[in-house]
Amino acid sequence: MAPGATVEKLAGGFEFTEGPAADAKGNVYFSDIPNSRIHVWSVDGTLSTFRENSGRSNGLAFDSKGRLVACEGGTRRLTSIFPEGEITVLADSYDGKKLNSPNDLWIDPKGGVYFSDPRYGRQDGLEQDGHHVYYLAPGKKLVRVIGDMVKPNGLVGTPDGRRLYVTDEGGDKTYAYRIEADGTLSDRRLLVEKGSDGMTLDEKGNVYLTNKSVWIYSPDGTLLEEIEVPEAAANVCFGGRDGMTLFITARKGLYAVPM
Repeated sequence: MAPGATVEKLAGGFEFTEGPAADAKGNVYFSDIPNSRIHVWSVDGTLSTFRENSGRSNGLAFDSKGRLVACEGGTRRLTSIFPEGEITVLADSYDGKKLNSPNDLWIDPKGGVYFSDPRYGRQDGLEQDGHHVYYLAPGKKLVRVIGDMVKPNGLVGTPDGRRLYVTDEGGDKTYAYRIEADGTLSDRRLLVEKGSDGMTLDEKGNVYLTNKSVWIYSPDGTLLEEIEVPEAAANVCFGGRDGMTLFITARKGLYAVPM
């Protein structure tokens, strides 16, 4: 955290905030899952609604063309939203069966999308044989890249596209994987025996986990800092004009702290 900085509440009154993602200007988009909305906190400090009826979107991320890619847990699909509002379905099934409830995602340098597919709450209507992680390469078929977790949730990759961090929230562990040329994963390594909801990285490669507080770990798993938040933290991203503000979605509120 920046010297003397404190966690500030920017907005409240939501039902369950999640999935923050910053666009190229530093505006931060985030989901209010139960209300099925995507909101925007702009760099000038104003709040607006980007999309109603968002399919109970959760995790969000921007691709290289400025499109917002969303994990729609309610409609059980992965979508791409153009700035004008046009929606394209990227994936809604695997092996001919409906996805569970896409949760969190990361877009690699090639434009491929890794996403987790757990199900929280009611378990009726599930067609997959468990809770897994998938990879969708541009123009390719959806492939399952992790099939041995209890309930995967947050994930994030390094900017060079060589390493992917994935948390098994159901197993209360977070792992690091090597990303192969074809997008598959290998060389699993335990980062820390702590599960997480959402995740992000900073420019030094430190891993930010959300588990009530925000926990910051070095790439070798050393705990560096804990940032306490008034409400239980669910996800994090960097945004703002200089990209150095940490935005935190935490239950009914949106928070920020200068880093």
